[in-house]
Amino acid sequence: MIPYESKSEFEENLRKFGELSTLFDLHGAQARVGQLEEEMANPDFWTETTRSAQVLKEVKSLKAQIGEFSSLKSLIEDAQAALELSAEDDSMEEQALELFRKVARGVKEYELAMLLDDEFDANNAFLTIHPGAGGTESQDWAQMLMRMYLRWAERKGFTTRIIELQPGEEAGIKEVTLLIEGPYVYGHIRREQGIHRLVRLSPFNANNLRQTSFASVSVLPELDDSIVVDIDPEDLRIDLYRASGAGGQYVNRTESAVRITHLPSGIVVACQNERNQHQNKDTAMKILAAKLYQLEEEKQKKEISNIQGELNRISWGNQIRSYVFQPYKMVKDHRTEAETGNVAAVMDGDLDAFIEAELIFYSRKNVRAQK
Repeated sequence: MIPYESKSEFEENLRKFGELSTLFDLHGAQARVGQLEEEMANPDFWTETTRSAQVLKEVKSLKAQIGEFSSLKSLIEDAQAALELSAEDDSMEEQALELFRKVARGVKEYELAMLLDDEFDANNAFLTIHPGAGGTESQDWAQMLMRMYLRWAERKGFTTRIIELQPGEEAGIKEVTLLIEGPYVYGHIRREQGIHRLVRLSPFNANNLRQTSFASVSVLPELDDSIVVDIDPEDLRIDLYRASGAGGQYVNRTESAVRITHLPSGIVVACQNERNQHQNKDTAMKILAAKLYQLEEEKQKKEISNIQGELNRISWGNQIRSYVFQPYKMVKDHRTEAETGNVAAVMDGDLDAFIEAELIFYSRKNVRAQK
């Protein structure tokens, strides 16, 4: 007999799915896809590149939402059928319980997906890590964070590319920029932006003393062709230099790496890990466009000075999350109060609990602000 607790949990997930169903207009989404596909069939559709990019992006997003909803609905129907059969056939109990577990995971994932509805949440993301003051200690911490995010992306089935990497003199990194590609990457990790604090026994200290290190993480969406950012070539200074790591027969022999300085804003971006100078320049320009777009958006909200200040002060009192290795083990997010004692799992990319807590926290915060 299926335990009462398992039935109750399944019924609760049915209730949640019912609530989510009222938030998602399935028929409206299907009608909108049909409307857009009619527009795509127009012979002149591809001549207007900006509009065509917007339509393709919307169709892709709507089809993904419809597919997720339909798959979860089908899974729930299978679980309901297995529950009914288990009342007559004990051999169906284990199958029903397994379907209950899949439904629970599916409802939770769908609930979180419903929160990813901001303009760029579906986009890929550029993630940059800078060590704070402290030399090798902070540079090593920055490299540990890089590995953590690379492992997180791997767990999620996302692809990653290292766009720019500056290694430290002794250990660690001075800076790294990653491009993480996959569905809703930016929506998942946008709240990882901020100061990350590490407490551990220092491997670089002869006395093995406890050390506190800081590193900043910034996250930008990769903009698609539907977003146009006007950049005057006269405002740019473009420097070429030799790439600093292994990556092909021409690395350290030709000046293929590109650094672009936007003179009016002082923003500097760089790329060195693409195959040639032109690709490095194109990628660097994408990062610059994303930064300038974000800068303008934040100026309109009159928050840019506060945000820049928070990211520039890589020190005590500004951290969003603490990773404590000694004297006890704990990772704690100071915004959501989410925490765990399994530090090793977090450093190996198990960030979902923190990311889910961030999505829920900021969703509720936005609802309160609207009221």
